Amino acid sequence: MANEKKLVKAITARDEDFAQWYTDVVREAELCDYSSVKGCLNYLPNGYAIWENIQKDLDARFKETGVENVSLPMLIPESLLEKEGDHIEGFAPEVAWVTHGGMERLQERLCIRPTSETLFCDLWSKMVRSHRDLPKVWNQWNSVLRWEKTTRPFLRSREFLWQEGHTIHATYEEAEQRTLTMLKVYQDFIRDSLAIPFVSGRKAENEKFAGAQDTYTVEALMHDGKALQSATSHFFGNGFPDAFNIKYIDKNNQPHSVYETSWGLSTRIIGAIIMVHGDDDGLVLPPRIAPVQTKVIPIAQHKEGVLEKADELLAALKAAGYRAKIDDSEKSPGWKFSEQEILGIPTRIEIGPKDIEKNQVVVVRRDTREKIVVSIDEITTKLGEILETIQKDMYEKAKTFLNSHIDTAVTMDEMVEKFKANRGFVKACWCGDEECEGEIKYATGGASTRCLIEDEEMISDTCIFCGKTCKTHGILGKIILKIIWAEILLKISALFMWLLIVVSFFCIPNQAIKIIRLPCASSGEQSVDGGLDNQLIRVLWVDASAV
Repeated sequence: MANEKKLVKAITARDEDFAQWYTDVVREAELCDYSSVKGCLNYLPNGYAIWENIQKDLDARFKETGVENVSLPMLIPESLLEKEGDHIEGFAPEVAWVTHGGMERLQERLCIRPTSETLFCDLWSKMVRSHRDLPKVWNQWNSVLRWEKTTRPFLRSREFLWQEGHTIHATYEEAEQRTLTMLKVYQDFIRDSLAIPFVSGRKAENEKFAGAQDTYTVEALMHDGKALQSATSHFFGNGFPDAFNIKYIDKNNQPHSVYETSWGLSTRIIGAIIMVHGDDDGLVLPPRIAPVQTKVIPIAQHKEGVLEKADELLAALKAAGYRAKIDDSEKSPGWKFSEQEILGIPTRIEIGPKDIEKNQVVVVRRDTREKIVVSIDEITTKLGEILETIQKDMYEKAKTFLNSHIDTAVTMDEMVEKFKANRGFVKACWCGDEECEGEIKYATGGASTRCLIEDEEMISDTCIFCGKTCKTHGILGKIILKIIWAEILLKISALFMWLLIVVSFFCIPNQAIKIIRLPCASSGEQSVDGGLDNQLIRVLWVDASAV
């Protein structure tokens, strides 16, 4: 990086306070703001423009695989939601209900969709009769509502934007292949368009989507060493379809069940872009997804001919297909540079009287702040080369960071040490027992199984916790939101326990406190962030003589 002074002073340094840095970037870049409805966001133009580009790029990739877009209602009758037991159980704590229409109480409650599997299945139960009606490969771009207790811009909010794909197929194999096809679509998009490296694989049993037979995930690593689930693809089998009695008649006039998939990516991915690529000066956006790829900044624009030449340059760039803007306001060049850095615009093009004399411009890279002198005659060609170099360099930088933060562990001491150092991901072997997984989570302060590895050689023969024969191995990491909440609750719990101890000595001399810690199975990504899920603290008052 060029040795220049920090232009943006309103943003906390990442290494000083990562959470505050993230908040500062979202605020200073004017990406979103909280609405008057608690836990819901107003997506501002700068933030929504990123989502629009994500939608455009990803939607084109979907359609190349045969996906068609639809739009289904946002309200789900309670009777529909209850048809699939595992599904409703998984989402019950997060559901918001509509009980009145106007002044009249509804005869049946309506759920504001947390996801739309039941709506799709209800529709297909009326449409599918023959093998000729299959497959159905549909997607919708919409918002969903989940009554989260802990919220954070883009990462977790009660209402958020996403796409949810839903498909049904005649055979198990076809549905399974669609699940893996969509996983690859996400992988290609996140790597090639967002310049984000990742680990990917199948979710452990307790981390699966509610009602899914298998869930596949793309897991990115943030700068602070925490994991962020960035996209998922689910294989449902025939659980949902059978619950809704979706059957088709084959060529031999025999009835058969159908097999279902579901897959989604949300505005959470914008949070990933911020936390993977951002720096102490604000956003750093990959050129392929940036709403503005370059900003023309006239220098000494009050001088004759500067603004005219800058406008000519802007027109040439737009004609060449670049997403370009000009800042011809009366603000100082330093202020304009600062704004460009905050917004993460990949390049700025400086042009002043001396540049015009030399028939040149100065292109400044956002990621490195390197200055590149380019002839005006060549700028429409050279800018494309610079943007592609930025895209490649951003991915390689993030990839280097990821690779340097993936460790292995064959003992619990090794694992605990790695997570204490906040190294990021750790590969380890596990027997598959959920009790062991809960104990690992407790011992490491919150590490969870991000994904299981199925195409690599085993690093050990025994479970890292219990020593039993190892059934699988996977990538473990800490989750941003849950860890923050757990840490707060842990501190409160510790304070409360010490208070009880003090009270017992001064107020209850004939009694003693016995504290028991019981491991709990960790909750999945779909659960509510409302409790300390890696441990259960119980305080029992007993007779002193029994202690």
